[in-house]
Order: sequence, then structure tokens, then C-alpha cells
Amino acid sequence: MIKVITYGTFDMFHIGHQRLLERAKALGDYLIVGVTSEDFDKARGKINVKQSLMERIEAIKESGLADEVIVEEYDGQKIDDIKRYDIDIFTVGSDWVGKFDYLNEYCKVVYLDRTQGVSSSQKRTELRELKMGIISDNAIMNKVANESSFVNGLNINCVCTTSPQLLSQELKSCKVLNDYAKLLECVDAVYIASHPRMHYEQIKLALLKHKHVLCESPIALSSAECNELLELAIRQNCVLMDGIKTAYSTAFNRLILLAKSGQIGDVVSVDATCTSLRDINYNDSTSLQHVWSSLQSWGPTALLPVFALLGCHYSCSRIDSHIVNKDLHFDDFTRISFTYPKALATIYVGKGVKKEGELIISGTKGYIYVPAPWWKTDYFELRFENPEENKRYFYQLEGEGIRYELVSFLSSIERSKFNNISREVSLCITQIMEDFEKEENLHYLKY
Repeated sequence: MIKVITYGTFDMFHIGHQRLLERAKALGDYLIVGVTSEDFDKARGKINVKQSLMERIEAIKESGLADEVIVEEYDGQKIDDIKRYDIDIFTVGSDWVGKFDYLNEYCKVVYLDRTQGVSSSQKRTELRELKMGIISDNAIMNKVANESSFVNGLNINCVCTTSPQLLSQELKSCKVLNDYAKLLECVDAVYIASHPRMHYEQIKLALLKHKHVLCESPIALSSAECNELLELAIRQNCVLMDGIKTAYSTAFNRLILLAKSGQIGDVVSVDATCTSLRDINYNDSTSLQHVWSSLQSWGPTALLPVFALLGCHYSCSRIDSHIVNKDLHFDDFTRISFTYPKALATIYVGKGVKKEGELIISGTKGYIYVPAPWWKTDYFELRFENPEENKRYFYQLEGEGIRYELVSFLSSIERSKFNNISREVSLCITQIMEDFEKEENLHYLKY
């Protein structure tokens, strides 16, 4: 019996896939099809796959051409699979000619002609393109525009800003407006990266006009406003999503799953630090009112692992903050401590104080260590009492995670896909912002 194996993403299964598998099937007696996992696709640069792994596997099974379907999850797996399944022929499309010649050492390699004019990328592009606008007065708008170029089906067509001097050449080629209401007339969705004090009104106006919203967290500065906006999004059948790019990275999601699976025992402590040094004139209230404070800038990111692992039902909290401008309630360094029934958590955030930006999740059997800057991590370690048991994990991260955030936003709109940040976490983040604004459990630092 001649065994044949082939691999692919097989997103949005089409006639080209069908014909390729038919030709692969004709090469032997038994065909094994390897379907790449989401994580492996990301590592290969395919970040906008429309269908889940299970949907793609099911499409292969329904074709009736595969005798067996497996999942491809890591580099080098092809050699392992060829040996494990005693493969005679490896085959793949002719657009990969030469790429897999190294496999000739293990089996025969055959490159098959692809069906011209048909591809998954083309099909994804032919779907309705989402027009998105950006409202922002800081340089993040340029990063968002740049990362959007890696996402099929997303088009940044206009920007609303009072700082046109910050625009990149890419954004200057879009429609540049200074009227937010006019921007909403030109788009299907909006990326909001304005000052947090403006989020509530801007999100509300967008949702009332039936526009989807991706907003740099926090969504609002009070839990009541956040809840109102989330309810409005449901009524308007719109997506409202927190923009915390860390939440959409593979490494972060894997470390959360490992911690929850009991790999380090019961989680009893989460410590997260996010700081940066910025050249800010704290005495200039006019310019300072347009600057995000330390808690507004870093709080949502630092709070993410705390609430993801320990939940939002803490027994008590304490905020210790150094306020550098009391008129604007502007902090340059803040520590927040949480007490849970069976755990503790602490976050440190700062824009005027520098601290090692690491994340440590402590458990009864070991701990997870994520080096600085943990919010951009592509690597973390599981550490135990016996160092020989330590494990290291590596996951590729491109574009600081913004492109994955945009892909998730697009998927949420197209397929009502579950958000990486739950409604409860969004509300919890805004509750902390409200406590700070109202000086609930707030203690002033002096130095």
C-alpha cells in the first residue's frame, strides 16, 4: 500500500483544494491530510484565517478524499509524521517548488500544479471589506494603520485627529477629518484611541449609528457607563471590544491556560508590573489634560492577568498612588493590591518611575515567570523547586499583537466569535478606574 501525505491550512475549502486533494489521492492508496493549527498558521504569517481548526478539519472530512486527518502543530513535524506513518510520498502545491526538497531523504516529494485563479486569500479578499476609521491624537494610530495591512478584509479609510503632524504617510493618504461625526458617516467600524475621558461619548455615538467599536481600554471611567455601553452594543447588534493587545497574543493565552490547568498547582499570587518613562511636564495642566495618566495607560494591561486568573470577586483592594497633578488627578506611579479569599495580587504601573516589567504567577507547585516586557512576550517559563523540571515556551509575536487584535475584532463582527476579554473583566477594569477617580480606597504616596 502506497501512503501519501499532504499539508495545508484549507481555509474556506474551495475547488482548488478539492482538485489538489484529488491529485494527491491519485498518487497512492491511502491519503493523510495534515491541517495546520491556528498557532502554527500564525507562526507562518497566516493570521487572518477565517475558519476555526475544527471547521477546516470537518471540510476535509466532508470532501471524502482523506483517509485520515491529522493536525500540524510545530516546525519539523513533517519529518516526524513521515516516519510515524511510514509515508511513501509527500505532496504539496507547485507554489512550494523546492521548499520541501529536504524531505527526499525520507520519502518521494511530488509538487502538484495548483488550480489557477483560485485561492483562500482571494476568497477572503472578495468578502465584504470592513471600512474602519481611527480617532486618535497619538502615534498609536500609525501602528494600527500599519498593522491593518496584514489583515485581509480590513481597510483603514479615514482618520480623525487634532494632531495631523503625527500622521504617517500611510494615514496621510486616507481621508483626514477633524469632525468625528463625519468620520462615522464614512465607516463600518471605528478604532478609538482618544483620551479615556472622551471614550464614553465617542463610543455611544458610534453605537447609536450602528458602528462597531474597538476601543483602547478602558472603555469608560465608571462601571455604570461601561455597562450602559455594553448593553447598547447588544441592542444595536454591534461589537464593542476592549483594545488590550496583550489579550490577543498566543503566549499570554497559553500561559493563562497552563496556570488554570493546574500546572503550577493552585494560583495564590499574581504580580504584574507595567512602567515606562515619559517626558511629561506635570505642571502644565493644559497639555497634561490630553495625556493618559499612569493608571489609564497601563492599568488595563496590568489588571488583565489578575482578573483572568483570579476573577473579579476580590474581597478588598487598596490603591497607593503618587499624584503629581491634583487638579487632573494625574499619577506617575501607582500600586494596587487585591485580597481574594484564597489569593493575593499586586500591580505596579507608572509613567514617571521605572520598574522591572515582569509578570509572576505563583502557585502551590511552582510559578510562571514572564520576563520584561511581559505584555509583549513571546516567551515564558514554568519554574519548579527542582530546576530540572522547568519548562520553556516560545510563541511568535508579530506587530506587538495589534494585528491579532484586529483579526479578532474582524472575526467577532463576521462570526460573532467570543471576545478574548469578557464583559466581566471590562466592567472590573472600569470599576478600578472609578475607584481611583472617586478616591475609593486611595492612599497618597509622598516622595
